[in-house]
Amino acid sequence: MKFKKSFLSLVTVLALSCMLGVAGAAKISIDINNTMKPGGSEEAAVKKFKEIVEEASDGRMEVNIFLSGQLGKEKAVLELMEIGQTQMALTGGIFRTMFAKEYDPVTIPFLFPDWESVKTYLEGPLGQKIGELAEKKGGVIDFGPQKRAGRHMTTNKKVVKPEDIQGLKMRLPAIPIWVDVWKELGALPTVIPAPEIYLAMKTGQVEAHENSLASPYSRKLWEVQDYVILTNHVYFPWHWVASKVWFDGLSKEDQELIKKAVDEARAYGSQVEDEKDAFYRTELEKKGMKFIEPDKDAIRAAAMPAIDRAVADLAPEVPEEIERIVNQ
Repeated sequence: MKFKKSFLSLVTVLALSCMLGVAGAAKISIDINNTMKPGGSEEAAVKKFKEIVEEASDGRMEVNIFLSGQLGKEKAVLELMEIGQTQMALTGGIFRTMFAKEYDPVTIPFLFPDWESVKTYLEGPLGQKIGELAEKKGGVIDFGPQKRAGRHMTTNKKVVKPEDIQGLKMRLPAIPIWVDVWKELGALPTVIPAPEIYLAMKTGQVEAHENSLASPYSRKLWEVQDYVILTNHVYFPWHWVASKVWFDGLSKEDQELIKKAVDEARAYGSQVEDEKDAFYRTELEKKGMKFIEPDKDAIRAAAMPAIDRAVADLAPEVPEEIERIVNQ
């Protein structure tokens, strides 16, 4: 009788061990969202992340990639992440304005001279402040920025000096500070949905627009525009973010695995972005578009009243940090 009870106890223990083993071996599913279509540096980066995570975890983690905003637009996905309904995203500038607008000078055109200064800001103490506020207000963990190429003008006339922008009918997205800066420069901003840019230029509704070189290349704007004006007026980076609720539930080892994979993936994505930007320029030149180096210092000086208005709305320590970075 004792033997039978002992045997049954042993069977019970083994069964529980097997059940726990199966539970422990269960895959961790990671959904990652991005709003861009396939083919860009964004897809390259999230694919690299998937490759690294699944290999490093010996297949214990499974990464599911959702492009073209399949899980929703950026704001909707951030809200899902707050309650742990999705795990990760490669998200854009709305992340900063939602949670830490007073620490976000990155959105202001002509403020930072290059990508390295933007990256330095976002990886510095005030970038960490953005991360802290995002975690506190939105339940989102920020792992850092990934490069998006600088934005330029395309036009039907040669633009070198600020005076050349006066009266220029220019398509802009509905971002108030962008509209304000280009108005300061004398442009006549018109908010037009992105899919209508080509037709608006063809019909003369607008004479110019601004974006990275992917825009004139993908939209075949060489058919309706003659010049690319290399203003590099704003760098609008991606951010790698994760749901805090979800991330906090991972083991320390798995958290470190995710962080390391993100660092490698965003470095790779930034490299691919540079390669694609160079490719777009070569192809646009082949199609006959002329690239113009404008007087950026003069244009920035003309835009300064609007820039100063925008900076005045930021936290007091932001201007000092920008000056330190730009002058170092």
